[in-house]
Amino acid sequence: MSKIYLADPNSEDVRIEHFLSKFSVKTKIYPPGICPVTVQLALLQASKSQTCGKCVPCRDGLRQLESMFYHILTGKADVAILDEMKELAEMIRDSADCAIGYQAAIEVLEGLETFREEYISYIETGASSGAKEQQIPCTAMCPAHVDIPGYIAYVGRGDYASAINLIRKNNPLPTACAMICEHPCEERCRRNLIDDAINIRGLKKYAVDQTPADRVQVPRPNPLTGKRVAVIGGGPCGLTAAYFLSLMGHKVTIFEGKEHLGGMLMYGIPNYRFPKDRLDEDINAILSTGNIEVKYNTQVGRDISVEEVRAGYDAMLVAIGAQAGKKLRLEGMDAKNIFSAVEMLDGIGRGIRPDYSGKTVAVIGGGNVAMDAARSALRCNAADVRIVYRRRREDMTALASEIESAVMEGVELITLQAPSWIEKDAEGNCSALWVKPQMTGPYRDGRPSPVDAVSKPEQRIPCDILLIAVGQDIVSEPFEAFGMPAKRRVFQSGRDTSVESMPGVFVGGDCATGPATAIRAIAAGRVAANAIDDYLGYHHKLSCVVSAPEAKPNNRIPTGRVNIQERPAYLRKQDFEAVECPMSPEEAQQECSRCLRCDVFGCGKLEGAHNAVDE
Repeated sequence: MSKIYLADPNSEDVRIEHFLSKFSVKTKIYPPGICPVTVQLALLQASKSQTCGKCVPCRDGLRQLESMFYHILTGKADVAILDEMKELAEMIRDSADCAIGYQAAIEVLEGLETFREEYISYIETGASSGAKEQQIPCTAMCPAHVDIPGYIAYVGRGDYASAINLIRKNNPLPTACAMICEHPCEERCRRNLIDDAINIRGLKKYAVDQTPADRVQVPRPNPLTGKRVAVIGGGPCGLTAAYFLSLMGHKVTIFEGKEHLGGMLMYGIPNYRFPKDRLDEDINAILSTGNIEVKYNTQVGRDISVEEVRAGYDAMLVAIGAQAGKKLRLEGMDAKNIFSAVEMLDGIGRGIRPDYSGKTVAVIGGGNVAMDAARSALRCNAADVRIVYRRRREDMTALASEIESAVMEGVELITLQAPSWIEKDAEGNCSALWVKPQMTGPYRDGRPSPVDAVSKPEQRIPCDILLIAVGQDIVSEPFEAFGMPAKRRVFQSGRDTSVESMPGVFVGGDCATGPATAIRAIAAGRVAANAIDDYLGYHHKLSCVVSAPEAKPNNRIPTGRVNIQERPAYLRKQDFEAVECPMSPEEAQQECSRCLRCDVFGCGKLEGAHNAVDE
């Protein structure tokens, strides 16, 4: 019998693991703007280095594919090589013994199809199609392309007004994004190569905490043009468009169906995440430009027709968002005490808080709306709150931080359970949700699909209140009747937000994309403002009162990221007060010092200006 030994903690494999962790980080934060053909080659080389060498397709085939890549990138190939690569990759896919070989081949085949024009460009011209150069990672990943290194530098200097003005150059809702942005800007932060991504949202929050946005003077508007623009909807897209159009010198009228501006920022996000007085800081600043009129409690399509609005203005932007809750088709949906989570949050936003004292609340869904509804139900004195979701926890679309916070506050996650039917008591009230157990199936749209676990019986989940949080819908009927094209209620438009065959009509935000994030709606509002300005015959360039400050030598010492802390769960779940605690001055300074100023010391220096991504 052979001897068995304990694993050597100093073995070569353990030491390699240390380097592999660095390799995985490099892959995760691949900079935006990289040529896709070189990315494909890097992935292939990673697979080639893993081959065990036992099967010929993997051992020799991957090496041959690598050689073909080099021929393409060095201009030594003709277009026939693409068919040869496809044939070789298909052979490797179908005959390799293990995933190292066949998965690498599948990736090559996907790349040949997805980036075919890039391969042909290298073959015909010796270079990638178009201008391919690295971009500032955080700025490129921000949908609004905010100058992030610049405003972080101002925060580090204690000049919060300049930080806010630099943010406003692209995003007039700095407080909203400081509170609730999903911060895609942090995903490829180059600081990850040293320790961890910079807490960009946290530093923005620190800036607006020190100097409220409505205390910072907005830029002076251009002279009036005499043009009038109607903006239907006062959410993040509509407010952003109104802000920039106002600065351009156009008169703007916002038609808002409710009593307050903000859209889902006001009526969809609970106060504990985004206090409404903080939203007012952004709105006050936007309205201070002076060229914006707001018609509150005026719903276009009910109080005034779409035709009348269009006829009265030189251009019209439809930015109505997606503020209606989707419904489920289940037996028993006519039971009492079943509510839309969107409508429940809307009521709370208007000061109408339901009393769930002693009640058991079930929430169907796995997105941020489901988390907001569940955590709000706890704050409305529910005895028990359960989220029912048909996929796994890791498949939920809600932010991981929101899921963790909900669990910490006492929300139970019941996963891999698909709603089947609703049980009613003698009075017609909802008394239980019956669910069918699920198992994970094949991947679709990046997530494994749930399929029925046939051998498992249905389960009963008792509940007194049932909240439906399975998505948001768009009230498109009046606008479709006006002639605006829509597909499944989502308005169709070009990349510049203009509606084809309807001159002067533009759409933006959730009603043009389906439910998305606030920062994407803000980005759409800015694009719409520029498109409307062009349509009106102008090409205004708005000046920013500040530019990014000179960079100091960056700090390369590995240092822990400063995370925003929250009030203890046992306290915060009892009220609707803000859950996040402010950063201290020392924490903010340390976090600012971690910025590597990629706009100067990295790829940004090649572009020569902070405005490169803007333009």
